[in-house]
Amino acid sequence: MTGMLASVNSLAEALLVEAAAVDIIDLKQPARGALGALDIAVVAEIVRHLQPASCVSATIGDLPMQPELILPAVQAMAATGVNYVKIGFFPGGDWLACIDGLQVLAAQGVALVAVLFADTHPDMAIIDALYKAGFRGVMLDTADKQLGSLTQLMALDELQTFVDRVASLGLLSGLAGSLRAEDVARLLPLGADYLGFRGALCLQHSRTAQLDVMQISILREHWQALAY
Repeated sequence: MTGMLASVNSLAEALLVEAAAVDIIDLKQPARGALGALDIAVVAEIVRHLQPASCVSATIGDLPMQPELILPAVQAMAATGVNYVKIGFFPGGDWLACIDGLQVLAAQGVALVAVLFADTHPDMAIIDALYKAGFRGVMLDTADKQLGSLTQLMALDELQTFVDRVASLGLLSGLAGSLRAEDVARLLPLGADYLGFRGALCLQHSRTAQLDVMQISILREHWQALAY
């Protein structure tokens, strides 16, 4: 069954979505970019205050694809105790060198999730390299939030192909990128492991605003009505 990921930027927001029983609590700072990172100390504090059973992911920030930057950031974030560390694969840099370095961390038990950006037209062949390096999952997101949502940038059959390819390798698949409640009905049948939300859960649907209890409740009720 497809789970719900909610991105949060503070302990208060994390506790809010934990109470709403979301499946993955995703720690990031939207004001710092598509995958803006929270400070390491803040992430560690949030992890300490959440229930042990809660599943937590965290981003490392909008970093250039340079191993000397990516690897230390992943190590530091993994040390906070999060369940998954998300790495954005932005255009440029040396993707394969980064993957080679991250393979060592994956072998040490760090659960890595690669984030590919639909609006940058990534080469999906990279999924095979991520699998061989020991990544746990791959997700599709959007880098430039001004260009539209994931469902506006990619057709449903393209998204289905992505989900099926990731699943065929035994990896977790995720779909995110300015998704709204109305996207849930179209995306649930694709069978992704999770759908990610931020803006749809915030006041005035602004991803840099505070989470809104009412919006969280509306999305959860809509989700449950479709799932059962």
